[in-house]
Amino acid sequence: MQREIVVPPSGMHRTGEHIGSITHRQAKPAFRTTKTSQKLKILPEDEDVGPTTEVEEFLGLTGVYDQIENMRGAQDLRNEINRLKSLPPGSLPRVSAYATATSYTMTQLFKWIQSRKALNDTAPKLLDECIYSPFVYGPSEAITINMEENLLEEEAVQHVEFHESYVAIKSEVFLFDYGVVVIWGMDENHEREFLQQLEPFEVEKVDEGDIETEELQFYINPKAQSRIYNDVISLRTTKGHMAKLAISHAIAQATKLSLYEGLVDDTIEATRHIPQRMAESGTIEMTRKSLIRKIGQLFIMRVNVNLVSNILDTPEIFWSEPALQPLYTAIREYLEIPQRVEIMNHRVSVISDLLDMLNGHLNGMHGEFLEWIVIILIGVEIVIGVVTITIEAAKLSY
Repeated sequence: MQREIVVPPSGMHRTGEHIGSITHRQAKPAFRTTKTSQKLKILPEDEDVGPTTEVEEFLGLTGVYDQIENMRGAQDLRNEINRLKSLPPGSLPRVSAYATATSYTMTQLFKWIQSRKALNDTAPKLLDECIYSPFVYGPSEAITINMEENLLEEEAVQHVEFHESYVAIKSEVFLFDYGVVVIWGMDENHEREFLQQLEPFEVEKVDEGDIETEELQFYINPKAQSRIYNDVISLRTTKGHMAKLAISHAIAQATKLSLYEGLVDDTIEATRHIPQRMAESGTIEMTRKSLIRKIGQLFIMRVNVNLVSNILDTPEIFWSEPALQPLYTAIREYLEIPQRVEIMNHRVSVISDLLDMLNGHLNGMHGEFLEWIVIILIGVEIVIGVVTITIEAAKLSY
């Protein structure tokens, strides 16, 4: 299981282990199984090259990934990945995503990136809800793997010799208007520097301890079909940015989804004592003010989940670039976004039930309060009536 690293833009830290200038968060449960298990996803590469017939036979159904042991050529792929994993840390370029804010001020951000052309070799492009640009702090390299045969060819050899070489690349950033940035090819120190520079353009900044990340790696294998295995992406080439845009859309959505999954889990954990106390005591031991505050928190939670549901829709760019959608869909499936959304919606329904119950209890409390007011008024009226009668009787007796 790969560690998750939080880059603290403002230097503020929550509890965590400090190593140098990098903050490591407390371990959190993985929201997707592909963080802890070895899964393979074959990536379509253009509108004419989707999953081949052979791939469909191996996987059983297009769009469903299979265990790596069940694929022909699995040993070659395993050797290739293990060889790469045995390289010194930092040898493979990173693909990192950070959910740092509710949104970015895109117009000002675009102008700022334009102004960095001389310093960072930027060339920003606005692609619907995303700003793309190279952003170079220093030279970067990607590993290129040369192998004898394609993994899925009919006569694939069982023992493949791998030869690594290095190719120069430019680090690139994809900034999404819903507050997520995906960075390709930067090291951790430069990522941290970029996140610090991004702060002035953040709207409703996420607390450092709550920043969600996705960390993957990539390399180049021009002779094998593009794929993602064990959070390592194999690409045929690094030329062009549209394929990376499709991949980044899915990674950004998964990162934003993780933020809300954590929020839903925290909300359920913070409110689980309410039904337990009701079961034990038969009442909710909360003041009216506390109850109204809790209802407001649950309502905000439900609104936020509805907003993230809109974020997780298929991006509009794929209407104008339909050739990219199969690649985007494949990465979404690897990151288990559809299944995670279904689970999150089920958990939100539990929160909604609790919200309805608290609303009913609040209405009952209000009705009970009004009943007591009526009873007190009736009592006061009776007392006044008795006093009046007593006074009148006293006057008549004289």
